[in-house]
Amino acid sequence: MAKRKKQEESILDILRLLLSGLSRTALVVIAVVAVLLVAGAAFVYWLLGSNNASVATKEHVELSPTQIERIKAIGQWEFLTVSDEELVDTVRHGFFGDDELVRIYTGTLRLGIDMADVEEDWIRTDGDTLRVMLPPVRLLDTNFIDEASARSFYESGRWTQADRKALARKARQKMLARCLTPQNIASAEQNAAAQFHQMLRAMGFPYVSIRFRR
Repeated sequence: MAKRKKQEESILDILRLLLSGLSRTALVVIAVVAVLLVAGAAFVYWLLGSNNASVATKEHVELSPTQIERIKAIGQWEFLTVSDEELVDTVRHGFFGDDELVRIYTGTLRLGIDMADVEEDWIRTDGDTLRVMLPPVRLLDTNFIDEASARSFYESGRWTQADRKALARKARQKMLARCLTPQNIASAEQNAAAQFHQMLRAMGFPYVSIRFRR
């Protein structure tokens, strides 16, 4: 410990000797140079920081026409499938009694969007954000009843093919009322937004805003 202290005192003596040998002018020059070096380093640090900030604020994303056409080429995109079964009946009143027909129909309703329904400028860039306006969610296939699997639950009397088709139309209306609800449409929109976010982020766009045309 004493040895280390003696070494430090020796170093201080050497520094004092060197400084005592310098003129007042030389000491002033050294001080000025030190101040300039510190100021220069601070300026460089500020300059680099300013450049980084300007690059961040000017970030801009681009979507090529080819990419837009590839997305539109998807065509119909299904986001929710709802299966339903309806029991419908019809009665025909007659002089000798009533005839009744009761049939069971099944159907599968596909809710989604058709990319052919997009409007002009449906997808655009806004700074670092990609803004997408999708067409409304709708029924993708109007022929959703599987008439081949329809079966009679009860049948009395004689019924024509036209009578059965009228009963199928009645079943169709009941399925639309039961399945094409605001809740199911909202669920399909959520699925659509999630899948579009995933697809566009995979294409390199970190910020995506999805809306639906009303």
